[in-house]
Parts: sequence; C-alpha cells; structure tokens
Amino acid sequence: MWRTLALMFRRPGELTRQYLRGRRKHYVLPLRLYLTISVLVLLAVRMSNLLDAGQPQPAVQFDKDDPPKFELNVGGASVQFAFKPDGTGVECHNLPALVCKRLEQRLGTGPEALANDARGLKARLVDAIGPSMFVLLPGFAAWLALAYRNRRLRYTEHLVFALHVHAFWFAMLGITLLPLGGLQGLAWVVVPVYTWLAMRRVYGGRWWTQALRSGLVATLYGVTMIAALVVAALWALLA
Repeated sequence: MWRTLALMFRRPGELTRQYLRGRRKHYVLPLRLYLTISVLVLLAVRMSNLLDAGQPQPAVQFDKDDPPKFELNVGGASVQFAFKPDGTGVECHNLPALVCKRLEQRLGTGPEALANDARGLKARLVDAIGPSMFVLLPGFAAWLALAYRNRRLRYTEHLVFALHVHAFWFAMLGITLLPLGGLQGLAWVVVPVYTWLAMRRVYGGRWWTQALRSGLVATLYGVTMIAALVVAALWALLA
C-alpha cells in the first residue's frame, strides 16, 4: 500500500501507466485502492460530523410572518419550496407532486425543525456520497472515453485511470480534515493541477489539445456531479 500511495502522490498518472503496461504485482489494484481510501475518508467525515454533533448549538428561530424559502438552480432550471405562512405545510415550484407531498410530510413540523436538524441532513448527505460515486466514477470514465476516443483505449482502461484519480481526490478530502489552516484552499489548487498532470502523462498529446479535452471532460463531469448532488440532497432532505 505504501509503495502505491508514494507513486500516486509523487508522479500523477504513473500508477495508471504502470498498470496498463502490466506491471501490477507491486501495486494495489485500482478498485481496492479506491475503495480503501474512499471508505476510510468517508468514515473520517462521518466521525467528524458525530464529534460536531456533540457540541451544543443554539436553537434556530424564524419570523413566522416571513417564513424562509429555499431555491436550487441547476442548469437554468429552478426548484423552489417554501413554508406556508400559516404553518400548515409547504408550497413547491417545479417539483413533482409526489416529491412535494413527501416534503410536506418531512417538514410539516416547520422551518425551525428543519434548521435544527441540519446535522442530520449533513450526515445523510455524507451517507449518500458513497452510492453516488458508483454513478459518478463510471461516468467520468465514459467522458474520458469520449474525449480520447482516438486513443483506441478500452473503456476499462479509462476506468482504471478514473479509479486512480478519484482515489487521489478522496485522499485530498481526507487531508483537508486535518486541523491545519489553509488545507482546503490548497486542495482547490492541488486537485485540478494533479488531474491535469495525470491526464497529460497517461494520454499525452499537445498541450492545447490536452487543454480542450480536459475542459470537455471537466464540463461534462461537472454537469454529472451537479445532477448527482441534487439527487443526493433531495434524498437527504426526504429521508
């Protein structure tokens, strides 16, 4: 494991190259590496939430004459719901009737209960990340296969790269949990740079074509991620 982690951190993309060249016996298999890191990091995130839950928090109060409204915009589409002034339920816009009814059942106790259940919502959202990745990760590999279709690589080979990159992303998420200042800002810089270098090493090509293809993959994956996060957020809210 340590040899695998060292290569993954020191030389972006080299772990994938070694695997595709058949040099596999000295390194952890891609799926095992991804599952090990992602499970450990998600457990750490969950433990962090549990520790935060042990801290007392003041109750949140809202003005009954001006109940809060919630709005989510994705790709130009707006989803809204708001508590009725008389406290009898919620009003929905651009949401299916079944979802709105479930929201009304879930939030029927009023906005204060929703605000004070923020920790529970966060925990349920974290629980939804793992299952969401079983859609996001193959989707990332599919966008790679589309962007680099002239490389004549099999989908499974793109999937190997996706597993290695996502393992690094989860490792960076775990690092941001450390009680050190500036790590989150550093991660926002390191993650895209690392991904760029990894794609450059694995797929090659001129820098400007690499930039175009990376931009295409980032855009398509970003849309896929937003859709998955919306579904995860709705699940956390309705659960």
